[in-house]
Amino acid sequence: MKVLGIDVSPAEGRRAVAFLSMLAVAGALGAACGTAQETGDREPGPHPVPESTLWLTYPAADGPGEGRHVVLVAADQEYRSEQSLPMLARLLSRRHGFHCTVLFSLNEAREADPTMKIRWQDETLTHDVPGLEHLATADLLILFSRLITLPEEQLAHLYAYLDSGKPIIGLRTANHGFIGFDYRKGGERVRFGEDVLGGSFRNHHGRWHQDSTRGFSVEKNRDHPILIGVDDVWGPSDVYRTFEEGGGLPEGCVGLLMGQPLTGRRPDDPPNEELIPLPVAWVKSWTGGAGLPARVFHSTMGSARDFQSAGLRRLLTNAVYWCVGLEEHIQPDSSVELVGPYEPLPSGFDYEKLGVRAHPPAHYR
Repeated sequence: MKVLGIDVSPAEGRRAVAFLSMLAVAGALGAACGTAQETGDREPGPHPVPESTLWLTYPAADGPGEGRHVVLVAADQEYRSEQSLPMLARLLSRRHGFHCTVLFSLNEAREADPTMKIRWQDETLTHDVPGLEHLATADLLILFSRLITLPEEQLAHLYAYLDSGKPIIGLRTANHGFIGFDYRKGGERVRFGEDVLGGSFRNHHGRWHQDSTRGFSVEKNRDHPILIGVDDVWGPSDVYRTFEEGGGLPEGCVGLLMGQPLTGRRPDDPPNEELIPLPVAWVKSWTGGAGLPARVFHSTMGSARDFQSAGLRRLLTNAVYWCVGLEEHIQPDSSVELVGPYEPLPSGFDYEKLGVRAHPPAHYR
């Protein structure tokens, strides 16, 4: 097929068309309301995504976010992102003025289904995340996926976003978020976890589903805007190792939060003295195939119950502001209070015991 008169493969063509569509939409929005990096001169306006039974939309209230559009993708099978990301969308829209859209991995009944297998378990399986085309109007992507396999037409929207220079937040399993991810830069295949987010899951540093994590700031980077007001972070998920023993974060990563494994799953449990703290949150820059640099924030904390910690909610909220270039609006006492009830189920794969089952997206509103 041809794109702009150039012969390309079908896969390259779909990616190019998605990227050009994204640029066209972004240009139209920029003409109407300014770019995502301009501040103080735009109203929230209407939500850019139509309502649907396939996803959730949360219109922006008045706030410093000024109606910038955050797309959140909930597509994991272990850490209850189908509960945590709608909670974060409510918080960001109501308390901070961001338009939010939550997309889910859906089954054939069009239900958000965290119990679906992955391709390692069923070679015929392909996941479905309707609405990825709305990344074209996104100012930020928050991704919480785990080993999902998407069809080419949906991957094209993600590849175009990686080319766009727009920011990315990856949560926990996002660093091993895909099977069959084939984004290429300069002809070389890009590793989403290692190359885009700055590290991929290597193993559990502590005891899986037995330890918890106490987070504390990296002292030399304590003045980073994302750490403003962040002083108490704890979560019941364990620490991930994302680099080899004796190593460290890759060049270009700025560590923000260290995670000390505790000996149990209560916030007052003592540290596990046999395990050193490892980085659990950092920032970096990513430049895609179009040569446009993007801000990236990654946290290996982020289970639904981790986000019961106000400190972790503040860290994530601050990261949203920083990612879209609104760090001057970060306040140490801005509200990160929950909007509505939030009683997430425990992490894990024993779905029947844990009460985890598929629901229509509206169930999580």
